[in-house]
Amino acid sequence: QVQLVESGGGLVQPGGSLRLSCAASGSIISIYAMGWYRQAPGKQRDLVATITSGGSTTYADSVKGRFTISRDGAKRTLYLQMNSLKPEDTAVYYCNADLRTGRGTRGDYWGQGTQVTVSS
Repeated sequence: QVQLVESGGGLVQPGGSLRLSCAASGSIISIYAMGWYRQAPGKQRDLVATITSGGSTTYADSVKGRFTISRDGAKRTLYLQMNSLKPEDTAVYYCNADLRTGRGTRGDYWGQGTQVTVSS
């Protein structure tokens, strides 16, 4: 059973920082691209940032220069460093991984989400 578990969310004041983590566990042969998505109340789930197995990154325009995505291959962990947070960053943040399981199947997996609230 493959699991992605996010942590690190919480309440922070505007201008503050948070670091999200996403740990992958279970029978996994390879992890390809990973990413962070977010969903605000009443809105669709949007891409925040992605990172390939080779380390190439992409960011939504709204977070460029403020957020940094990274991954630790050995630990199978994905990170999102969020700086200069704004109220509009408030959302549930989801981790996503394109991976191949021990059974040989490849697919997209999602975490359960972690709430980030930016408010004074």
